[in-house]
Amino acid sequence: MWSYYGSKSKVINFYPAPKYGKIIEPFAGSARYALKYFDRDVLLVDKYEVIIKIWKWLQSCSPEDIKHLPEPKPREDIRNYTFDCEEAQYLMRYMIGGGLARMQWIVSPQGFGAGVASQKKNIANNLYRIRHWKFLHGDYSQLENEEATWFIDPPYQVGGHKYPYSNKHLNYPQLADWCKSRNGHVIVCENTKASWLPFKAMQEMNGSLFRTTEAIWSNYPTDFDFQQMSLMGMGQANTAWSRLVEGSGNLPAVVNQSEGEKPA
Repeated sequence: MWSYYGSKSKVINFYPAPKYGKIIEPFAGSARYALKYFDRDVLLVDKYEVIIKIWKWLQSCSPEDIKHLPEPKPREDIRNYTFDCEEAQYLMRYMIGGGLARMQWIVSPQGFGAGVASQKKNIANNLYRIRHWKFLHGDYSQLENEEATWFIDPPYQVGGHKYPYSNKHLNYPQLADWCKSRNGHVIVCENTKASWLPFKAMQEMNGSLFRTTEAIWSNYPTDFDFQQMSLMGMGQANTAWSRLVEGSGNLPAVVNQSEGEKPA
């Protein structure tokens, strides 16, 4: 609903549909998967309390509440504005950053001030989707192992260092075991530089600074299990993928243009 570092907005349609009536996102962020399948029971979990506060506040908002938020200009300091609550200010601090991992005070000069208006419209138009959702501030490891579709999108092993709770706070072998032990349908997001699960290349992404390939691991078969994608020009070998690729196809990944920083 709002601009956020590592958002799956450009690739969300490539992930498998949920096989269960409940979706759990243990690293919620802006929850693009849950928003796509919003009519399911949804539980969003995040260790960063600010994210959960934003979601809970949005759940209580009306479209008019969102429309009344300010629309600051590039390079403007939003501390010049008065907000009704801290959650509204938190949301605005993400909206003005144009997809940064941390909240900002100054509106990005790269045209993201104008982007606030479109983000406001998008949020106001989608509030109805989240009315029945549940939110939890906490760590993924604390969650009950229930049957659900688990959409697991942690800070990436390579590139996930910019979040307030970054990849430095994660034990990836432990996270891998936890993912594999979940009951139900498990979808794990990463890029092809990761080595903590046997990820399969899914979608090439061209950012303004980096070119990466989004990858997937699932405990169910996916469309990417036997598809070998061309990774030429990546700048770094995809060692995890090259060890595990099956079949002999040579289907190139679709290149998707993305704005802002590289996904993480």
